[in-house]
Amino acid sequence: MTLPLPFALLSLLTLAACTSDGNFRLYPLEGPIAAANPAQVIAIRSKNDSDTSGRISFRLPDPNRSKCEGTWSSVVPRVTSQQRGLSLSIRGLGGKYSNQTADVGGVNNGEIYAICDDGTRVQGRFISGSGTQSGTGTATDTLGNSYKLLF
Repeated sequence: MTLPLPFALLSLLTLAACTSDGNFRLYPLEGPIAAANPAQVIAIRSKNDSDTSGRISFRLPDPNRSKCEGTWSSVVPRVTSQQRGLSLSIRGLGGKYSNQTADVGGVNNGEIYAICDDGTRVQGRFISGSGTQSGTGTATDTLGNSYKLLF
C-alpha cells in the first residue's frame, strides 16, 4: 500500500512540527514589552556545551533591540552511597567496600542569566523533568519586564 504524495508530505510536516528544537522561549507577562505587544514571543537560541549547561543568545524587542548573551545551567540531583562491611564468604573474604553515585529521577532545577548590549540583565529559574528536554519557569529583567519561560 502506497500513500499519495500530498498525504505523505502532510504527515511529514505534522511530525516535524512536533519535534523539539531545543530552544527556550520567553513570553512577556508584565512590563513595557508586554504592554507594547502582549503576543510577543522572544526566541532564545541555545547551544549545549554539555548535558547540564550551555550558552544562550537572543534579542529583546523594540524599543531597545538589544542583543543578549548568557548561560543556562541545570543541576541534576545525585545520591552517593557507600557500602562497608565484614564478609565471611569465600568470594569476599575480609570485607566489602564500595562507593556508588547515581542520578536521582524527578525534577531538575536550572537557571538562565544573560547580559545585553545596553547593560540590561535577564535572570530566570526553571524546572525540567529528568531525562526530558522540556521545562517551565519564570524570568525578569532590569527594565521591569517579567516573562514566562518555556522550552
